[in-house]
Amino acid sequence: MTTWTQLTATRLAATHPAATDLAANPAAGHRDLTLALFAFFVLVTLGITVWAGRQTRTATDFYAGGRGFSGLQNGLAISGDYMSAASFLGIAGAIALSGYDGFLYSIGFLVAWLVALLLIAEPLRNSGRYTMADVLAFRMRQRPVRTAAGISTIVVSVFYLLAQMVGAGSLVALLLGIEGSAAKTWTVVAVGALMVLYVTVGGMKGTTWVQIVKAVLLILGAALMTVMVLAKYHFNPSTLLGAAAHASGKGSAFLQPGLKYGESGTTKLDFISLGLALVFGTAGLPHILVRFYTVPTAKAARKSVLWAIGIIGVFYLMTLALGFGAAALVGPKTIKASNAAGNTAAPLLAQSLGGGAGTTGGAILLAVVSAVAFATILAVVAGLTLASSASFAHDLYANVIRRGKVGEREEVRSAKLAAVVIGAIAIGLSIYADKLNTAALVALAFAVAASANLPTMLYSLYWKRFTTAGAVSSIYAGLVSSVVLVVFSPVVSGGPASLFPHSDFQWFPLENPGLVSIPVGFLAGWLGTVLSRRPADRGKYAELEVRSLTGIGAH
Repeated sequence: MTTWTQLTATRLAATHPAATDLAANPAAGHRDLTLALFAFFVLVTLGITVWAGRQTRTATDFYAGGRGFSGLQNGLAISGDYMSAASFLGIAGAIALSGYDGFLYSIGFLVAWLVALLLIAEPLRNSGRYTMADVLAFRMRQRPVRTAAGISTIVVSVFYLLAQMVGAGSLVALLLGIEGSAAKTWTVVAVGALMVLYVTVGGMKGTTWVQIVKAVLLILGAALMTVMVLAKYHFNPSTLLGAAAHASGKGSAFLQPGLKYGESGTTKLDFISLGLALVFGTAGLPHILVRFYTVPTAKAARKSVLWAIGIIGVFYLMTLALGFGAAALVGPKTIKASNAAGNTAAPLLAQSLGGGAGTTGGAILLAVVSAVAFATILAVVAGLTLASSASFAHDLYANVIRRGKVGEREEVRSAKLAAVVIGAIAIGLSIYADKLNTAALVALAFAVAASANLPTMLYSLYWKRFTTAGAVSSIYAGLVSSVVLVVFSPVVSGGPASLFPHSDFQWFPLENPGLVSIPVGFLAGWLGTVLSRRPADRGKYAELEVRSLTGIGAH
């Protein structure tokens, strides 16, 4: 049975004959030390969650952390939410396997923050209370808009949860040397159980503090690895890139556009679709939108985004060193042998930088990086689960099913129950998605968010003629079109790396639906409005405009 120790040992044997006995002796990899450090990090984050959970008493505490976080704290928390398994594991793997084209994920994720900063952050904080639907329902009919927004929030969150759960499964499988589908399934179940525990015990306060701690640890861990990679090449990026290109087996093509997205007209269109999804998707992600409600003022919301841009920008620059360093020092073949999608590139790089498999330094660095990555996953899945369960409880249960006649305690209880159900759904789906790259999975979530949520938010905030029919049309059209196109895309069937590799029912050629579904969402919102028989309430729009720009009447 080939474990991560054996895989790395095989590569080491080429230059270090003494390492050849690692395959026969897994204990030589200091697994006990690795697991001890790994467990320590997890226990610390759980302790923070329990501590914060004791301070959660009201619905505002549970949904918005009592609105008591500063701009810097919330900026760190946003960064923690955003720098997910896709960022740390997926992008590093994409760069290690696809070179320049893999780095396009980093560019798209970073540029996307400009849309959130300039168009969404301040108006959303001033206009809503707990969820995106609060803003939409302010000037429109409550039940149809909240129903549509609630469904969209849950679907986007589940797509994003899939990426995090797949990343968690790959990471723990690497760390524990797990082989076989049954063991990986139980790994995913354990991650899901921890995810639900974070939300139900800690609420937004616990989730936020875990995200803050995780963001700091992730930046420090990435910075350490970046310095170590550059030091091996005398801090000369050109030497690093040359070594990565040589090890990739692709030569200079590894450092040029087109290795993944330049093979045909279809792949070029796929690149455009991916770029649109990444740039427009951030401003529609539910777990990012709810973060703007955890600060006391709109000014703090703006500061949050500015801090987040700075922190995230530095991190994505470091993914260059992580990805190309993994290509140069670990090698694409070893990475693919561990995980076909490349999701274990960063941990394998950490082990190599520490001295390799079987060394104390390699075990320690692998443990630290894996623990930070796992804490990253737990924090993000907690944020996603909280956003979706809050939308169910606050929008669907409290305001649609119960028509506003529900107490705070009952609403929070329904949110906790929803967290359990959504966690179970995410666990079930992620078991079948382990072959997919986490960055690619997140890009799908971005496409759904950009197609369903962003058009409705922009129309509601900036178009006075926008109606309830337009909002419902925009959400459902964007949601249905993006999900249907994903279902019938190569991501789900028709290829060895698909969700269902042994089936072939795909007819949509692009892996990301954004190129089609985003315009559909905007077009449906416009058509629904101009064809609506019930005109918009201009008075409510004027009130919303004043509130969104000045903060008067904001919660």
